[in-house]
Amino acid sequence: MESSRFTPAERAIIRRHRTPRQVQGWLRTLPYNMNKRRDTLRTFRSVVRTGKAHCLEAALSAAMILEQHGYPPLLLDLESQDNLDHVLCLFRGRQGWGSVGRSRDPGLHGRRAVFPTVRDLVYSYVDPFVDFTGRLTGYGVFDLRALDGAGIDWRTGRGDVWEIESRLIKMPHKPLRSSNTRYKMWLRRYRAYRARHGEKKPVFYPGKDRWM
Repeated sequence: MESSRFTPAERAIIRRHRTPRQVQGWLRTLPYNMNKRRDTLRTFRSVVRTGKAHCLEAALSAAMILEQHGYPPLLLDLESQDNLDHVLCLFRGRQGWGSVGRSRDPGLHGRRAVFPTVRDLVYSYVDPFVDFTGRLTGYGVFDLRALDGAGIDWRTGRGDVWEIESRLIKMPHKPLRSSNTRYKMWLRRYRAYRARHGEKKPVFYPGKDRWM
């Protein structure tokens, strides 16, 4: 994409954040878009302008930035039993697959590129995904380049891009099996932690050394 299409503020962010880890660091500085009606689905341009993002807005922004540094713009959609999916930017490094993302839950942010398969990466989210209603049931990968020529400017459009959410919902998802016993254990731990600590979110999960 021609750099002239970017604003000075956008170019500065792209220039300063050349790696997935750097992009993850930038996303963590953004307040989470807490609009409960979920009536925004902003591109990188609008995220820069407003200074906040929910998970899909963050994933789109990460994909846009990393594409400028040679990474394919891929989204990873994590499907949940309560229909509250989580979306991340997916990338491949020298040692395997990793992700970049933003969430209200620290356990659902990005992962280092150390997973041999996308499925292995997805399994790293199974335990942290458990909350009062959430449980991972499947996943899918979407290449944003499929939208090129479709009239959907997911990179720098100024309006909302709801068609992307529609495409993620409709695309095939691979089912993900997990232990019912393990799920119930983490559900009990999550409930007990929230009962003691209110709105504070737990970070006591295994595999934290692979978090971004």
